[in-house]
Amino acid sequence: MADKKLFFALWPSHRQRELLRDTINPVLSEIEGNPVDRRNWHVTLVFIGDFPEEKIAGLQPAVDVITPGEIRLRFDTLTFWQRPKIACMHAKIIPPELTRLVESLQQALLPFGFAPEDRVYRPHITVSRRARMFQDVRLARPVELLWTDFELVESIGQRGDVQYRPLKQ
Repeated sequence: MADKKLFFALWPSHRQRELLRDTINPVLSEIEGNPVDRRNWHVTLVFIGDFPEEKIAGLQPAVDVITPGEIRLRFDTLTFWQRPKIACMHAKIIPPELTRLVESLQQALLPFGFAPEDRVYRPHITVSRRARMFQDVRLARPVELLWTDFELVESIGQRGDVQYRPLKQ
């Protein structure tokens, strides 16, 4: 069996995606870059990377015991991140529930040989790739989203593009 490229994410509902789209579109049209299909918008919790397909079934029980509670994120700014050259909406305030969820997922992955990244976690939604530098833009209307669950998501490369597909969680 082959490896699958996986990550855990907060996955917006269709309604949440529409709200994000309506808020970001007036600003995004002025940003140079390649817009990310809104069906791919998400907040990555933990990037796993290549993971053996035959071990995915064992991953499910390891994370079934994790309950995220209510996670509220407020997005009010479109920001440019130089290193990955992306435009993203990011949440400046990280609620303690989100920090606990990320840490719990990292701990659940340790028996599978996962080594957590050594960097500060910054929740964000990438809306454009290969973006050109710009100054932060305040959104006319901040968006506050609520999640009570998370998804295991597969990243599938297709003809120079990528699609994300939630696996049953």
